Amino acid sequence: MSLGPWQLLIIALIILVLFGRGRISEMMGDFGKGIRSFKAGMNEGEENPAPPRLPAADAPPPAVEPVQTTTARPGDRTE
Repeated sequence: MSLGPWQLLIIALIILVLFGRGRISEMMGDFGKGIRSFKAGMNEGEENPAPPRLPAADAPPPAVEPVQTTTARPGDRTE
C-alpha cells in the first residue's frame, strides 16, 4: 500500500497541529546545526594530517630502477 498525496497532506497537518509551527522550525534549526557539526568533525581530521614518517637511520636506501636508453642506429633520422 502506498501513500497518496491526500494521505501525506493529512499526516503533515496532524504533525503541524501536534507540534506547532514554531516547534517544527526549531527542530529543523537543530537538525541543520547537527549537520554542520558533523561536517566540521569530518573535515577536522583532514586539516591535521599525520606528519610524514622519516626512514630509520639503519634502513637501506630505496631501490632505484635503471633507466633504459636507446642508441641511434645507422638508418635512424635525427632532426
